[in-house]
Amino acid sequence: MAGHPGVRGLVIKEGLLWERSRKGRIGVSLPEQDVPRAELADELVGEKPALPELSEVDVIRHYTRLSTWNFGVDTGTYPLGSCTMKYNPKINEHLAGLPGFANLHPMTPESHAQGALKLMYELERDLLEITKLHAVSLQPAAGAQGELTGMLMIHAYHAHKGRQRGKVIMPSTAHGTNPASAALCGYAPVPVRISPDGIITPEAIREVMDEDTAGIMITNPNTLGIFESNIAEITKIIHEKGGLVYGDGANLNALMGYADIEKMGIDVLHVNVHKTLSTPHGGGGPGAGPVVVRDILEPFLPIPRIVKEGDRYKLVSDAPLSIGRLHSFYGNFATLARALAYTRTLGKRLKDVTELAVLNANYVKARLKGVYNLPFPQPSMHECVFNDAIQHKGGVTTLDIAKRLIDLGYHPPTVYFPLVVDGALMIEPTESESKADLDGFVEAMIAIAEEAVTDPGAVKDAPRNTRVSRPDEVRAARHLILRGEIPG
Repeated sequence: MAGHPGVRGLVIKEGLLWERSRKGRIGVSLPEQDVPRAELADELVGEKPALPELSEVDVIRHYTRLSTWNFGVDTGTYPLGSCTMKYNPKINEHLAGLPGFANLHPMTPESHAQGALKLMYELERDLLEITKLHAVSLQPAAGAQGELTGMLMIHAYHAHKGRQRGKVIMPSTAHGTNPASAALCGYAPVPVRISPDGIITPEAIREVMDEDTAGIMITNPNTLGIFESNIAEITKIIHEKGGLVYGDGANLNALMGYADIEKMGIDVLHVNVHKTLSTPHGGGGPGAGPVVVRDILEPFLPIPRIVKEGDRYKLVSDAPLSIGRLHSFYGNFATLARALAYTRTLGKRLKDVTELAVLNANYVKARLKGVYNLPFPQPSMHECVFNDAIQHKGGVTTLDIAKRLIDLGYHPPTVYFPLVVDGALMIEPTESESKADLDGFVEAMIAIAEEAVTDPGAVKDAPRNTRVSRPDEVRAARHLILRGEIPG
């Protein structure tokens, strides 16, 4: 195990700020007042807020210590499946932090925000080039909101045609938020099982597609990391019955530069630029989930739209069929700025991103095949899915394997998802990882598989080298502690 990063060194225990608080401590030094003191009426002041009293050193050490508990893609391999946790180039951070972007107020007049409007307009052009579709809105603030936006447009389309529909086809390999997005628009999700090969069959779609079905929400590559090879035939069936096709673009990292989304038959696709185009995500945001559409859905895109007139840019809201605004301002601008930095620094080499992401996933799959069970042996795209069927015979589960990985210095992959695989271990290395780093991760996985046979207790008791040992996860979920108590 000495060859793995492991968990070693000083891990400092840290309490709440309230526990560090001491009466009279202050963290700022203000100059003496040079104007007469103005007393406010008591009813304007109210009770003083109960805040901890701390020095600057107290605060700095508290948050610096907390930061040492974090694990991120800058720390090491982050193999979360179906989430594309890739490395974020620091040039993106630099460009997004330029004062002209970072200090721009969202209510700045268009005449004083031409640079920002141009940036967003250019990112729209890049997304159209990547997807081969016709129009785009950058407004959705996350992937799930992109899903909802797509379904709202499909709903508006059918309403405009004069006959609303009541159902949406939902394959079992769709992303987990898809059914909720359809239900929020009033549609009943219609489940569809996959074939033994891990993909949807045209026959299964024909059985459920009718004139009351608004369309389908399809993830391609699907959550098993397998390309839906019947996609063109499936979308043709949907279109023949008057339905529309929503494409979940969360897995676009496997398609950039190679797939023509329009030829697949996709009518609306959301793009997680906070994943595919490298912008940091996780921990609640910020995100961005632009939607790209075929021409038939362009009238329903959110407003305002960015329009170029000559060498000037403006926001236009004159769109009577639009689904309207999604939130107060245009979008998470800093996220979009980082995304454009990524597309422009890579340019046509975005194809290399796809190639390396697919290569890395299949390399991991080839090396771990036989060590862990592979429910679907078909060629993978950007991710591969194993499970614990081999280790479970000796009492070691997927959760045990994930916890033991932490002791060896690796963040666990996604576990127990997708739901169509019992005890799933879903691994997406992305293009960020070198062969040497992948070899380290693979060797750790192999070592855990060997331990599961020779010393299963070491796996089942993990992690042991972390600040907090293995918690009772059921109790933690049922008895939440959401805040600390103020001392005294």
